[in-house]
Amino acid sequence: MTIIKEFDIIESIASAIQYISYYHPIDYIQHLTRAYKMEKGIAAKDAIAQILINSRMCAKEKRPICQDTGIVNVFLKIGMNVRFKGFNGSIHDVINEGVRRGYTNPNNILRASIVSDPHFIRKNTQDNTPAVINMELVPGNFLDIKIASKGGGSENKTKFAMLNPSDSLVDWIMKTVPTMGAGWCPPGILGIGIGGTPEKAMLMAKKVLMQDINMNSIIKNGPKNKIEELRLELFNKINSLGIGAQGMGGLSTVLDVKIMMYPTHAASKPVAIIPNCAATRHGHIILNGSGPVFMKPPSLSNWPKIKFTTNNKKFHYVNLNTLTKKEVSSWRSGEILLLNGKILTGRDAAHNRIQYMLSKGEKIPVNFNNRVIYYVGPINPVRNEVIGPAGPTTASRMDHFTNLILEKIGLIAMIGKAERSDKIIKLIKKQKIAYLVAVGGAAYLISKAIKSAKIICFEDLGMEAIYEFNVENMPVTVAIDSLGKSIHIDGPKKWKKYISIENSNLT
Repeated sequence: MTIIKEFDIIESIASAIQYISYYHPIDYIQHLTRAYKMEKGIAAKDAIAQILINSRMCAKEKRPICQDTGIVNVFLKIGMNVRFKGFNGSIHDVINEGVRRGYTNPNNILRASIVSDPHFIRKNTQDNTPAVINMELVPGNFLDIKIASKGGGSENKTKFAMLNPSDSLVDWIMKTVPTMGAGWCPPGILGIGIGGTPEKAMLMAKKVLMQDINMNSIIKNGPKNKIEELRLELFNKINSLGIGAQGMGGLSTVLDVKIMMYPTHAASKPVAIIPNCAATRHGHIILNGSGPVFMKPPSLSNWPKIKFTTNNKKFHYVNLNTLTKKEVSSWRSGEILLLNGKILTGRDAAHNRIQYMLSKGEKIPVNFNNRVIYYVGPINPVRNEVIGPAGPTTASRMDHFTNLILEKIGLIAMIGKAERSDKIIKLIKKQKIAYLVAVGGAAYLISKAIKSAKIICFEDLGMEAIYEFNVENMPVTVAIDSLGKSIHIDGPKKWKKYISIENSNLT
């Protein structure tokens, strides 16, 4: 009989939460490095470079890879010969205490993103609890814990279908992946669950994302079974779509495709897709009664040595403090800018409050006229930081508010990540403004461009308050210009055609 104490579980969970916040799995780094070396698209290669540089910085400084430090998923395998000791509550209480301590560690504060009421008040729990916990009783005398922190951008792109047994799985996936857009920050990994029941398929798609990434090995040595054959087929076909890094067009959309199956009803074929984004965060620990277990830090030599320099002729310097609508209208889709000066921030909750105040005829407490807004919810600073990791959030969530915001408050540019709707593209063209994208997955790197930060209003919204940042050489790409040209439309089209021609030449 193995005795596992409450303290051991709490300490192990808290440590694992911290570990996965700043260490990418090495298999992910290896596959992303391969994608970087192969990439030919300028915007895509620059984005992958930023993600790799950001990852190494986070590993070195022990700060979060992404400002969205996720919702915690825990998979427990509880050996039937295990006995728990010293518990003051349930296993759920113990796990959540570990999560709480992990997220509130003063040396590396992680952003609290969980709201306790998902529909009405949506009040933040302030410590990122509760986790989503799955438990399984198995033979043995150990406690096996797999833990992941899944960001909202990737979780929101989850897809599910109940296919007929005769329906083509590949056709459905190839039709579905383009609808996921770029909010999941490709290149990443797709988890696919096939079979069981709807909830089982979803669970498998989530769980399989924690398996080792081994597509490089399959490419080199060839598939060993039907599942690996299917994985390789999907890997090649999805990458042939040309979606590319951050959806801007390129050779790598997925680094791997993982598949898990389970028996299902003869009349059914449930299929779920869940992506893992550029902030791929997961870990595995096994407790055997000998005390807390801590994951072993990897060597920094595992990361490629890539330098990001702003001394590049392809970058266009922008002074935000003197920026005019005329200058904005001169930018072109795909152009890389270096922003300098003051920008305002705001995301879902702030936009919702502004809309409410405007509808009531109230004066909003900040002047947005001729300003640039950055869709971000940063992490609180530690030590000598101005602000914590501050990467972009998915801009399309603000589409609902954009028409009113642009008409009433006079913004001339917006910064976020991923594509915008056709309606917003038309509005941007009409207003002669621009939409810019920062790299999702480069949050810590971006934060180093922020030289000062102060809350302007809505402090009660926490990370969703409106800040004013003073930035220096903050890299962004023009995603939609004043002519209505979108890199998220034109980029994938261009690279899909390029890949098709290259494949034809090979055959």
